[in-house]
Amino acid sequence: MAQAHMGDRVKVHYTGTLADGTVFDKTEEGAPLEFTMGGQEVVPGFEEAVVGMQPGETRTVTILAEEAYGPRRDEMVAHVERERFPGNPAFKIGQQLQITQNDGQKLVARVTDVTPTTVTLDGNHPLAGKDLTYRITLVSIMADSCSL
Repeated sequence: MAQAHMGDRVKVHYTGTLADGTVFDKTEEGAPLEFTMGGQEVVPGFEEAVVGMQPGETRTVTILAEEAYGPRRDEMVAHVERERFPGNPAFKIGQQLQITQNDGQKLVARVTDVTPTTVTLDGNHPLAGKDLTYRITLVSIMADSCSL
């Protein structure tokens, strides 16, 4: 039976959980995740877990924060005076904003706190600093991308 290798296009179902058992993402009720092995479309540890799997096989892997979305960085959190936002917009906790930094790079930040005078923005990925456990089932190996 075929095994998944780097370069293959694969479909997987997965459930992602945190250390406390909280499910942060899953595909079981929807379409499987499709990606090219080695294509940097998923976190490296996820991809490495699929290497050598056969269709129908299930594997559980824990990916340390450093190998997933990296450590949480306090310097990515900013308390911004509301007056810096023209038009006095209504902010909601969890809202995502695209911000252009001084160097012109764009950053997506989440609103994590709102007061009458400030808005707290967090540029960390929501899963930064967290170890992730995935239960992965290989659904199919579609093709070796080199042969397409």
